[in-house]
Amino acid sequence: MKNFAVTFVATFLVIAPYIEAQDPVDIGTRRELFIESALVEKIEGGAQFRMHSPVIQDLAMVHDAPWEGTSSGYHTIFRDGDIYRLYYRGLHIEVTEKGISLGKHEPFYCMAESRDGITWTRPELGLVEFDGSKKNNIILSGPGTHNFAPFKDNNPDCPPESRYKALGGGQKESGGLLAFQSPDGVNWTRLQENPVITVGAFDSQNLAFWDETIGKYRAYYRVFSKGVTDAETWKPAGVRAIRTATSDDFISWKNDADLIYEDSPEMELYTNQVHPYVRAPHLLIGLPTLYIERGWSPSMRALPDKKDREARANAHLRYGTALTEVQLMASRDGVHFKRWNEAFIRPGIERPGTWQYGHLFASDHAVVTKSALPGASDELSIYASESGWHGDSNALRRYTLRLDGFVSVNAPMKGGELTTRAVIFSGEELELNFSTSAAGSLQVEIQDKDGKAIDGFAIEDCHEVFGDSTARTVSWKNDASVKSLIGKPVRLRFLLKDADLYSYRFVNTP
Repeated sequence: MKNFAVTFVATFLVIAPYIEAQDPVDIGTRRELFIESALVEKIEGGAQFRMHSPVIQDLAMVHDAPWEGTSSGYHTIFRDGDIYRLYYRGLHIEVTEKGISLGKHEPFYCMAESRDGITWTRPELGLVEFDGSKKNNIILSGPGTHNFAPFKDNNPDCPPESRYKALGGGQKESGGLLAFQSPDGVNWTRLQENPVITVGAFDSQNLAFWDETIGKYRAYYRVFSKGVTDAETWKPAGVRAIRTATSDDFISWKNDADLIYEDSPEMELYTNQVHPYVRAPHLLIGLPTLYIERGWSPSMRALPDKKDREARANAHLRYGTALTEVQLMASRDGVHFKRWNEAFIRPGIERPGTWQYGHLFASDHAVVTKSALPGASDELSIYASESGWHGDSNALRRYTLRLDGFVSVNAPMKGGELTTRAVIFSGEELELNFSTSAAGSLQVEIQDKDGKAIDGFAIEDCHEVFGDSTARTVSWKNDASVKSLIGKPVRLRFLLKDADLYSYRFVNTP
C-alpha cells in the first residue's frame, strides 16, 4: 500500500500544549515514536513526517459458524501469555427494503484462540447453549453483547477474580455500559447489575483498560458531540464523536471529556480503538473508524457489490452509500490527540466485500507477531472487518506493519534533520529503529540543553548508521559513551539521508 507524507515548513515549533515547553522531559529508557510531536522541537531541510500504511495479508477468520453471521465484529485481540485471544460479536443481520433485522439469532459474544496471531481456532467452551448444543465458542449472551471489549487488567491491586475486565452494552439493551469481570477471560459475571456509564450513544465498540502511566482505568466510548440521544426513542443527533473518562475502581467514572484533535477538521468517528501501545505504553494510539456518507453518484454505483448496495440503500440510504476506513491518532494525556487526516488503512483495490459501510472496522488493538520472512524482526498485526451485511458471513482480515512503523521521520538523499526538545534519559546506549537505502545514512548529534553539540557527540563524531533494523545501537568515535550524559538535559539532533527513523530509546546494556 502507498505511504502518505505530510510535510511541514522548514523550521517550526511543535510542542504539545499539555507538556510544559520549558522543562526537560524525563524519558528514562522508554521508547519514543514520531506518531505525534510532543518531543520534537524542529524539523528542517527535506525532512518530513511520513505515515505508513499497513500491508494487507490473508483473512484471519471467516465468521461462518451458525451462531455468527454477516454482522459479526467489534473485535478485541490481545496477547495473553503463550496465546492470543480474540473476542468478537456473533450476529447475523438480514437487509430488506423494509429495513434491517437480526435474522437468525440474538447477538452472542465469542472467543477464538491462536498460538501465532495468524491462524485462529474456535474452542468448544460448553458455556452457552445455541440450537440445543453447548459445543461452541460462545462466552456471553444477553445484556452486554451489543459490544463487549475485554482486557487483561495489569493493575497490581487487582484481585484474582477480576483479572480480566470488560465494558459491554448499549443504550437500548442495557441503559448504558455494563462492567464485567472474569478470573480467566472465559467465564464472565457482572461487577454490578446497573450500568456504570449511562450518558452516551454506545452503539459502537466501547472499551476500557488499565493505564499504568496514570494508575487509573480509562474508558473510551461513542457520543454525539453536537446533539443528544433520546433515551426513549434512541434517536441520535449531532456528530459521531469519542469521549473518555477515568476511574479508580472500574465502577465510578469521572473526568469525562470529549477528545480534542490537533490540526484536524471535524469528522465523524465511529469506533475509537484507543489503547496503550504495546512497545511504549505511555503513548495511547487509536485506530478509529472514519464514517462518511457520500450518497449516490457515478463513482458510488461503480463500487463493488452494486446489487447488494442498492438493497441496503433501499432499507436506509446510508447503509448503501456510507463508507468507512481506518484512521490513526495518538496522545500522551488521553484527551489531546494528534489525528492524521489521511487514511491509515484505505479500502484498497476494489473487490467483493469492500468499499462499503462496515468495511475496515479495526480491532482493538495491534499485537506483535512473527514475520513471515525467516530471520526478520517481529512485526505488528492489525485486524479489520470485511464483507459485511450480505450473504451468510463476514470476515476479519489481517494487516501487517513494521514495529513502531506508524509514522517515520523521512528525508531524501539531499538530507534533512530533526531536533528533539530537551530530554533526560537513564539508559546506557542509544538504540534506533530505522531504515535507509544502500547509499543512505543516519547520524545523531547529542547537544546540551541550549542546543550546542557536546564534545565527542557532534555529527562529525558519529559513525554513519545504515541498514534496516528495529534495534541498532549508535556509536561515536573514540568510544564516546552516553553513560556520561545520564541524568543531564540533552537534545538529540538526527541527520538523515534517504532514510526513515521510526523510534529511538536509551537502553541498558545486558
